[in-house]
Order: sequence, then structure tokens, then C-alpha cells
Amino acid sequence: MPLYEHVFLARQDVSAQQVEQLVEQYKGLIEGAGGKVGKIENWGLRTLTYRIKKNRKAHYTLMNIEAPHAAVAEMERQMGLSEDVLRHMTFRVDELDEEPSAMMQKRDRDDRRGGGRGDRGDRGERPGGSRPPRRTEEE
Repeated sequence: MPLYEHVFLARQDVSAQQVEQLVEQYKGLIEGAGGKVGKIENWGLRTLTYRIKKNRKAHYTLMNIEAPHAAVAEMERQMGLSEDVLRHMTFRVDELDEEPSAMMQKRDRDDRRGGGRGDRGDRGERPGGSRPPRRTEEE
């Protein structure tokens, strides 16, 4: 059976529970057609690059699917009819990755920037953490 990765975006004003209901609805549709859904990742409410149907944010969800093409086509058709789904995209893949996706892997902010706030080079630490005394005209 073909393998797919499917991502869909749900409107920002639906709750996380409603997103879970959507996932269960589409999962039931796939399983009813003889397929199976593997990993499901909820990426949460994220800001969109541009507005889609007057929405600035959306709930992102990834699903790994092993199903016949007809089942995936029917799921996409129903997503197109749903007002809660803003966008969806399906990729056919050679193998499904069971590890967490790149969106779910947490990286430490310091690792991405090359250090914390103390690594600015030209800003040395002064004793006592205060400014040097001001010069007066008498000096």
C-alpha cells in the first residue's frame, strides 16, 4: 500500500478538542477504507506567513498514512468541503518516519545563536556591575 504524509491547517477559532475530533473523523475514514494511520503530531497553534480566509493563525496537524489512493482522495475531498480546514497537503513518501518531525524537535535557543547573552565579545563585565565614575571638569 502507498505511504503518505498529510498535513492540514485548521482555523484558529476552533478549539484543540475540535481539532482532535477532526483528526479522529479523518482517521476513521482512512481506516474504514482499509488503510491505517500511524503517527499523528499536533504542532499546535502557529502564526501563518500570510492570512488565509481572514485567519492569521492555524492549528497544524501531521498524519502518517498507509492507505489506498482512493481513501486519501476521499479524505482530501471531505477536507475541501469542511469550513474548519483552511489548507491541506499530502505527500507520497517511500517510507514513513516514526521519529518526531523537525517541527516537534525542540532546540535550545542558545544552540541556534551560538551562545547566550554573555557571548557578545565587546561587552566586558565591569567589577561591581556598574558604570565607571563620571569625569568632572576639575580633572
